[in-house]
Amino acid sequence: MVIIASVNKYSQTMTIFPTHRIAMFSTLSNRTILGENNFPDILRSGGEIGQMKLFLVAVLAILLQCSTATRLCSSSMSAADAFKKHGVVPDVVPNGPLKLVKAVFDSGVEVDCGNVLTPTQVKNPPKVSWDAEPGVLYTLIMTDPDAPSRKTPTFREWHHWLITNIPGNDISKGEVLSEYISSAPPPNTGLHRYVYLVYKQSGKISDPEHGHLPGNSGEKRGGFKAAAFAKKHNLGDPVAGNFYQAEYDDYVPEVYKKLG
Repeated sequence: MVIIASVNKYSQTMTIFPTHRIAMFSTLSNRTILGENNFPDILRSGGEIGQMKLFLVAVLAILLQCSTATRLCSSSMSAADAFKKHGVVPDVVPNGPLKLVKAVFDSGVEVDCGNVLTPTQVKNPPKVSWDAEPGVLYTLIMTDPDAPSRKTPTFREWHHWLITNIPGNDISKGEVLSEYISSAPPPNTGLHRYVYLVYKQSGKISDPEHGHLPGNSGEKRGGFKAAAFAKKHNLGDPVAGNFYQAEYDDYVPEVYKKLG
């Protein structure tokens, strides 16, 4: 039994609904429940059906609130605001982006201005997109400023992904300088920030000094600086960005095995 309670405002009594009764809610029409003038009738209706109507109204109100409140990035907090709030500015870049990078993983989770995800959820590269201008090339960076921990970031930054010369936002057509490596924060190091940055290029980038880094090696990943890379190639400030946080879970040892 699932215990769900509904309190009658007038009788001060509580009704407990078992799971099988919840199915009855779906038979109630929107007109009956949500009609503008029906709320007094719902509140005054006696018996269990009236109680269920009242409960459903409360549930719908909660769902509507959740649908608009669960996203961390909204009109009330831009990407730039979130970058400042979580210290990505100035730890990674001097100025935050005005637009968002959308990154959705095949596990169903999405990056959202500091939301907490798990290494298990982000094991594979996400689908990434942003508002891109036609005919323009872009650079995408994913980096961790908290290696090995936010308290002692001696390897700041450890970059996980780097693609240049992306036409528009089609990363499949860009030049991969560093292949994707999943988040793999060490145990007992708390939450790490994993930052996505998109830069607008003024022309094609060639960086033989960086070379190509495979996804099965951690060589040359630590000590990277996104801001320094941007300065080296005259990229300016990031035009879009996003980030999530993650800490150690059971998938991390698999990443370490992959890296040798």
